[in-house]
Amino acid sequence: MELLLVAALVVVAVIDWPVEATDFANRLDPPSGTHLLGTDQLGRDVLARVLGGVRWTVGLGAAAVLVSVVIGTAVGLATGWLDGTRARIVGTLVQSVVDLVVALPALLVGLLVAAVLGPGLAPAMIALVVMGWAPFARLAHRLTVTARTEEWVVAARSLGAGPVWILRVHVLPAITGPLREAFTARFVGAMLTLAGLSFLGLGVQPPTPEWGAMLAEGRTYAFVAPWLVAAPAAAVVLVSALAGRSRIR
Repeated sequence: MELLLVAALVVVAVIDWPVEATDFANRLDPPSGTHLLGTDQLGRDVLARVLGGVRWTVGLGAAAVLVSVVIGTAVGLATGWLDGTRARIVGTLVQSVVDLVVALPALLVGLLVAAVLGPGLAPAMIALVVMGWAPFARLAHRLTVTARTEEWVVAARSLGAGPVWILRVHVLPAITGPLREAFTARFVGAMLTLAGLSFLGLGVQPPTPEWGAMLAEGRTYAFVAPWLVAAPAAAVVLVSALAGRSRIR
């Protein structure tokens, strides 16, 4: 199920949908055989824009989480492998920072980053990564502490294997499964945060067909053309539900 979902999203994301094709003679048309999800205030096909938004909402959310996984896993592996008094102090300090970051609301961090750097795609991605690396660091740290006491790791150390080699060859493959599960869970949160920032005008900016930005544009016409709000909202809910179901299975 998970692989099928990923494959479908990738296929949809790489297709060049006509997201900016306007038809002023058919503005705010309701759903029909010609436009299955209707048109917006500029006569743009809503279905094409929702499908085109996969590249932005889903793609950017996944990219931010992927960067977070790399950073967080590296930090967790390093701090989890440390030994000795000084090493434990460093590990404790790093984990304290991790705990602090995890405790902060993601949307609040996004607002702070946008206040400093201004609205836009880059600040939104920075906010997602700033919030995203800490949970992976905490998980990788805990798993590494457990793995380094396993017999196969102790045997590799006794044979003279270096820490980098042991972490790369033995520990990292052993903790990949839990990290993959955490990736799926974190992806949903990152996607919703990105959509929220864009809805507030702090993330991806119109006319880019990001689902949060589409919601912000469509709310002005919510009573006249409710499909402008319903379509991107349904897309967010559907992808979140499918991703959550894949994680549970």
